[in-house]
Amino acid sequence: MTAPEPGPGVPVPPYGAWLRRGISRDGGPLVEDREVVWLQAGPYYADSRGFAGTTSFDGTRVRFHHLTGEPGEDTGTFHRDGANLVEQGTNPDGGTFLEVWTPLPEAEEPYGSWSGPDHHVVRVGPHVVHVDAHTGTYWHL
Repeated sequence: MTAPEPGPGVPVPPYGAWLRRGISRDGGPLVEDREVVWLQAGPYYADSRGFAGTTSFDGTRVRFHHLTGEPGEDTGTFHRDGANLVEQGTNPDGGTFLEVWTPLPEAEEPYGSWSGPDHHVVRVGPHVVHVDAHTGTYWHL
């Protein structure tokens, strides 16, 4: 997969469920070594790597504000490649990344997000990701 031409990105859809198909770091090969699922429900997201929070879009870039789990904030540009979302960004250490996200089936209503002390849960259809201070977990109901 080659990176799309620079330009304005697209916002994340209002809800959806995606499986990461690969990540490229600093222009290296696209690889995947584990299952990574990202769910989006309105402005709230949860990532099975162990972070959850809110997203915002400034007209070009999407910012993932981590509120639960792994601390940090991610910023990237999304572009469509057919049904896939391709995310490009720069890490806080200056390294670059490219991630390819494929939609999961049945990613439809009902969808929602719930928070409690030290945890966050997002559901999209039968897909659920729970994030707490220690880990992220994905379930298919």
